[in-house]
Amino acid sequence: MEVAGAGEKGVEIHFFTLCLISLMVVVVVEFSRLCLQDISQLWLQLQYNMVSVMACLVFLLFSAILYFMTRPRPVYLVDFACYRPPSHLKAPFDKFMKHSRLTGDFDDSSLDFQRKILERSGLGEETYLPKTLHHIPPRPSMAAAREEAEQVIFGALDVLFKNTNLNPKDIGILVVNCSLFNPTPSLSAMVVNKYKLRCNIKSFNLGGMGCSAEVIAIDLAKDILQIHRNTYAVVVSTENITQNWYFGNKKSMLIPNCLFRMGCSVVLLSNKFNDRWRAKYKLLHLVRTHRGADDTAIHCVYQEQDAAGKTGVSLSKDLTVVVGGALKANIKTLGPLVLPISEQFLYFFTLVTKKLFNPKAKPYRPDFKLAFNHFCIHAGGRGVIDELEKNLQLLPESVEASRMTLHRFGNTSSSSIWYELAYTEAKLRMQKGHRVWQIALGGGFKCNSTVWEALTHVKPSLNNPWDDCIHNYPVQILP
Repeated sequence: MEVAGAGEKGVEIHFFTLCLISLMVVVVVEFSRLCLQDISQLWLQLQYNMVSVMACLVFLLFSAILYFMTRPRPVYLVDFACYRPPSHLKAPFDKFMKHSRLTGDFDDSSLDFQRKILERSGLGEETYLPKTLHHIPPRPSMAAAREEAEQVIFGALDVLFKNTNLNPKDIGILVVNCSLFNPTPSLSAMVVNKYKLRCNIKSFNLGGMGCSAEVIAIDLAKDILQIHRNTYAVVVSTENITQNWYFGNKKSMLIPNCLFRMGCSVVLLSNKFNDRWRAKYKLLHLVRTHRGADDTAIHCVYQEQDAAGKTGVSLSKDLTVVVGGALKANIKTLGPLVLPISEQFLYFFTLVTKKLFNPKAKPYRPDFKLAFNHFCIHAGGRGVIDELEKNLQLLPESVEASRMTLHRFGNTSSSSIWYELAYTEAKLRMQKGHRVWQIALGGGFKCNSTVWEALTHVKPSLNNPWDDCIHNYPVQILP
């Protein structure tokens, strides 16, 4: 009896399973039939509206192609190098004053003025002057100026090529800037000839654009990199001291003699996707501000002849005021791109309050330390750094790289912001994701900004200009 009962129970179970499977088959078949009917109806509708469908597909395809063709290509900073002159070209204060006295071109008042400027300038005892100015009397000439340009430019480029293993023939874009020395053939042609660059290279030579020309050159290279695919751009920045030394007695024209020194930077940029993995930085923002429409601004840094017919660059007493105005104009554009929403809201709120309720209320100064980890302010002089430190409400450590660069290398014109970045790297302070703000200031008057983001924990490249002295810095600068 027990065996028979178990068999009946098994038969019931199999019967139930068979019914369930049959039901599932019926459901699947019916669903498939309905789906086929829907698909058939959809296909009929598509046939009737084929023109509309094809037009939609073509539009979507065209939009996708247009987006990928026109979107801004990322610009990577693969590496950079700064030239460090040989030690025999150092110009300590005593030697500088002794040579100035022996030349016989300066009266006692001018000598005393230069001594005071040197003492208050923020420069140290190890800045460099070109070989011709170490002679007594100095022997400036076109040949000597070319020699200085070749020395600093080729010296920096040799370091860059060695560090990156870059074949010079792979360079598709070359931009050279030097404000006061513009020979024929140009300095860019000199570079092409030295390294036998290819004949179809896009070569540019920028002159007369002052100490902010480096950012202008980067901007030009960036724009060309948006057009030409898979190529490299090299930007060379320097200033020539040899032919632009002032041998007169006008005080405002003697200041550059005390501040400007030898230097050069070269920067390797790329738009190649593969270079993202070896690059140091990625370019995030570039903002340029030109105040040349204002008469005071355009004359605050001005090349001219004095009453005796001697040529030099005059720095006016309005320089720090013009610097402050140019900076404010620049950060009005840059601020919304980089500041946190909280800072933008506070600025907007105080602006509305000032306009509607209290015209005497002071506008809110955004805290740029929340947007940037590092600052590279053009080392144009102690007063310039002080003015920007005050206007941006920066901490002493925020302007350390600028002050130390001024102390060690002097005002190297447009290349100074790269000596400052090299200082930050040498101190091992640049970490992945850090943002650095380079602020370049120059005659015209111009204030230009670049913002870079570190793609890795950046280590200093070989032959960093600070290799021989970074352990001595920062130093205490006397007031």
